[in-house]
Amino acid sequence: MKLKIHVNDTTFTATLADNSSAEAFAEYLSQGDLTLDMHDYGSFEKVADLPRSFPRNDTQIDTDAGDIILYQGKSITIYYDKNSWNFTRLGKIDNVNKKRLKQILGDGNATVTFSVK
Repeated sequence: MKLKIHVNDTTFTATLADNSSAEAFAEYLSQGDLTLDMHDYGSFEKVADLPRSFPRNDTQIDTDAGDIILYQGKSITIYYDKNSWNFTRLGKIDNVNKKRLKQILGDGNATVTFSVK
């Protein structure tokens, strides 16, 4: 299953991970789009709290640009640079690099809409 991620005038597709967290997130999105105000954190990610908790499948992960991560079951993160931590991978934005993703997400907050494709 694919996600659509809309930021400003750009829509990305993302491939969901194969785990119960990604399945639960996709099922939640099947009830309607989710729009979040995501803020910059650490100059390598955009993060927002989710309206509810999702199951965790945490493993040690080295993130890269385009990774979509569930943090502590209740926050969603889009990485535009590298990090390493114990996370749950929800998916990966297709065909994007760090420079393009950072340019689209911008320096401050970003309004991001997630939907199932």
